[in-house]
Amino acid sequence: MEPRERHPQQIRQVLLFFVFLGGSLVCSEPWCYSVAEEMEIGSFIANVVKDTGLGVEDLVARGARVIFDDHKPYLQLDQQTGNLLLSEQLDREALCHLTEPCILHFQALFENPLQFFRAELWVNDINDHTPAFLDKHILLKISEGTAPGSSFPMDSAQDLDVGKNGVQNYTLSPNPYFHLKLQDSDDGRKYPELFLDQSLDREKEPEFTLTVTALDGGSPPRSGTTLVRVLVFDINDNAPEFERSVYEVQVPENSPLDSLVLRVSATDLDAGIYGEISYSFSHVSRDIRKTFDIHPISGEIRLKALLDFELIQSYTINIQATDGGSLSGKSAILVQVVDVNDNPPEIVMTSLTSPIPENSSPEMVVAIFSVRDQDSGDNGRMVCSIQDDLPFLLKPTFKNFYTLVTELPLDRESQAEYNITITVTDLGTPRLKTQHNITVTVSDVNDNAPAFSQTTYTLRVRENNSPALHLGSVSATDADSGANAHVTYSLLPPQDPQLPLASLVSINADNGQLFALRSLDYEALQAFEFGVRAADRGSPALSSQARVRVLVLDDNDNSPFVLYPPQNGSAPCTELVPRAAEAGYLVTKVVAVDGDSGQNAWLSYQLLRATEPGLFGVWAHNGEVRTARLLSERDAVKHRLVVLVKDNGEPPRSASVTLHVLLVDGFSQPYLPLPEVAAAEAQADPLTVYLVIALASVSSLFLFSVLVFVAVRLCRRSRAASAGRCPVPEGHFPGHLVDVSGTGTLSQSYQYEVCLTGDSGNNEFKFLKPIFPNILNQDLGRKSEGNATTFHNSLGI
Repeated sequence: MEPRERHPQQIRQVLLFFVFLGGSLVCSEPWCYSVAEEMEIGSFIANVVKDTGLGVEDLVARGARVIFDDHKPYLQLDQQTGNLLLSEQLDREALCHLTEPCILHFQALFENPLQFFRAELWVNDINDHTPAFLDKHILLKISEGTAPGSSFPMDSAQDLDVGKNGVQNYTLSPNPYFHLKLQDSDDGRKYPELFLDQSLDREKEPEFTLTVTALDGGSPPRSGTTLVRVLVFDINDNAPEFERSVYEVQVPENSPLDSLVLRVSATDLDAGIYGEISYSFSHVSRDIRKTFDIHPISGEIRLKALLDFELIQSYTINIQATDGGSLSGKSAILVQVVDVNDNPPEIVMTSLTSPIPENSSPEMVVAIFSVRDQDSGDNGRMVCSIQDDLPFLLKPTFKNFYTLVTELPLDRESQAEYNITITVTDLGTPRLKTQHNITVTVSDVNDNAPAFSQTTYTLRVRENNSPALHLGSVSATDADSGANAHVTYSLLPPQDPQLPLASLVSINADNGQLFALRSLDYEALQAFEFGVRAADRGSPALSSQARVRVLVLDDNDNSPFVLYPPQNGSAPCTELVPRAAEAGYLVTKVVAVDGDSGQNAWLSYQLLRATEPGLFGVWAHNGEVRTARLLSERDAVKHRLVVLVKDNGEPPRSASVTLHVLLVDGFSQPYLPLPEVAAAEAQADPLTVYLVIALASVSSLFLFSVLVFVAVRLCRRSRAASAGRCPVPEGHFPGHLVDVSGTGTLSQSYQYEVCLTGDSGNNEFKFLKPIFPNILNQDLGRKSEGNATTFHNSLGI
C-alpha cells in the first residue's frame, strides 16, 4: 500500500535535515500511510527502502526497527526486503473510537549512526457495524389535543463506524399520523424526529405502533429498527422547562463511583399527572449511558463508571424532562473532566548493550530508551536523570527518546559491574516518579586461572555401589567473565600406573560431578587417589589442579565362615563329655571369621537348637560351648547342638554349625570301638541276660526250699547287671534334627558324631581323627573354666 496522497495542488516533498542530538539524524517530514481496518496479518503497507533512499543491506546493519508511540507492535519491518507488514488486525473503533481520522504515530529507528524517521498510519474505516437503537421498544405518550406539526424527537441509532459508514438516514413505516425528518444534533450527528400530520383522536384509536429504521451509508448498507408504541392521552398544554438551557460542571477524573455530578431541575405549570416530571437522557451515546446515570425523579446525575482524562476529556449530555402528558423540555450538560496526576511516567527500553569492553571509547552508546506520561500539562512533563557518581551520561535525542553513553574510560579491575538507576519524575502535584534499573557489565581479558574451593577432596562411597553412582563434586571458580570464566573439568593421569582409573571414575566436564563407573569392592580396594584439573576457555587457557581421595566404605556382604568344627562334608566329629563334668565344663569352641570389617565383622554366637534344652550353653562373644548344669543319669547319651554364628551388620548375616556331643562315664580306655563293634556288642547283651536268668531259674528250682533268699538276691543282681548295659543308638541322628540355615554365601551346616560301646567290665572311648589335621584342638581343652554360677549367669539361666 503506497503512502497516502496529499491535496492535488500540493507537491510531496521530503525535507531531511541533520540535528546533532547525540549523533542522531531526524526526518522532519513524516511519512503517511493508510490501511483499512481488519486487514489480514502480514498485509503489505509500504517499503521503507523507497522512502528513505537507503539500501536493503543498511536495514540489518543499522538495526532498523519500527516504534509506535504507545509501544504496541502494529507493524513489523522485514529487514530483508524493507517492507512494512501488518503484524495484527487493526480495529479502528477500538483504537480511535469516534475520532476521525484515526492516526497512529510511529518512528522508524536506525542505529549506527542514530537516525529517526517520523511516520503516520491512517486507519480507514470499513462498514463492519450495524446501526442499533439503544431502546428496541419506545413508548411515546401523546395527548389527543396535540396540534398537527408537533415534533417528537427520538434517540438516534448508534453506529460505531464513522463517515459514510455511519448512520445516514432514517425511515418510518407508512401511517396516516406521522412523518419523519432528520435533525442535526450539537455534536454534528443526525437524529430522527417524528412530526404529527393530523390530530389524534383517542376515542377512535387509543394506541398504535410505528417502525423506525436506521440506515448507514455502507455498500451494501446495514440497518437497524426500533418499535415506537404511541399512546394517546388527554390534553396537556404545558411542557417542562429547565432552569438552564446549558449546565457546565467540572469533575476530577479520580472521582469515586456513585459521585454526584449535578442535580438538574425542571418545572411544569400543569397540575396532576401532567405536572409530574421524569428526567432521562436524550439521544446520548453508549459511552455516556455507561458512564453516567440520571435519577428519573430527583434529576441527580451520578457516576456509573470511573473517569479517565487520558481517554475522554469532556462529555456533552443531552437531557430531557418529560411530564405525564409526554411533553418534554430539553437541556444540555457539558462535563469537563479535570486531569489529576494519577499516571506515573513510563520507561521503555529500546536497546541495551552489555557487557561493554573496558577499553571502550567515550560517547559509546550503551542504551536507548523512551519515556512517556499519559497525563497532560505539568502532570505530563518529565525530568530524566541517573546517579551522579557514574561514568555515564544521559543525552536527549528525539522527542521523548534518550541515549545512555559512556563519559569516562572504564576499568574492570576497579569495578566490573555498574547498577544504573534511571529515574523519571513528572512535574505534577504530587510528583510521581518511576525508576528502572539496568546492569552494565565490563568485559575482561583472561588473567585469572580457575581456583578450586579445596586443594584436597575426600569422598566416601559404600562398596557394591551401582554403576554411574554420583560420588560427589569438585568445584572451581574463575574471577574472569564470559568464556574466560567457563570452567571445564578433566581427570589427570594417575600417579600409580597400576590403578585403572579410567574404569573406576569419570567426571562431568561441565559441572565437576564425579561418578563411579563400576561397582567397588572394599575387600579388593579400600581407597584410591587421583588428580582433577580445571581449565577455562580463555586464550590462552589457564588451569589449576586438585587431589581427590575416594574412601570405600565396607558393606555387610560377607557371611561368617566357620573354621572349627571343619566344614568339609566328611564324617562329623563328636565331642565327648564325661558325666562327671560340672556346670560350666568347656565342651568345645566354635571358631568363625568374617571377611568384612568393623562392626560388620563383630561375631556373636547363640545356641539355636539342642536335643535337650538347658543342658548346654554357648558364650555369645567367644563361641565356647559349655555345660549349663550338672549331668545326670537321666540325660540322653547323644546330643545334637545347632550353633548360629551372626555378624553385627545391617542387615545381619549368619551361618550355622551342628555339633554332636556324647556323654561318657570316663576316659579309661585309649580309644572307643568303632560303630560296628559297638553294634555287635549291643546285640550280645540280651543273650547274657537270658543265660543269667536261666541259671538263676535252675538254681532257684534246685535250692528253692533251702536257698530262697539266695535265689532272690541272684535275680536282683542279674537284673541290675542287665540294666547297667545301655545300648548305643546306631547310625546318624534323625534327619529332622539336621539344620541347614544361614543366608550368607558361606552359611552351611555340619554334623559330628562319636560312637560309644559298652562292655561287661568297663567302658572305652575310641577317638576319631579330625578331618583337617592342621586344626588342633588344644584351644578346646577338656577342663572346666570358671565356676558353674558364672557360666549360668553368662547363659542367662
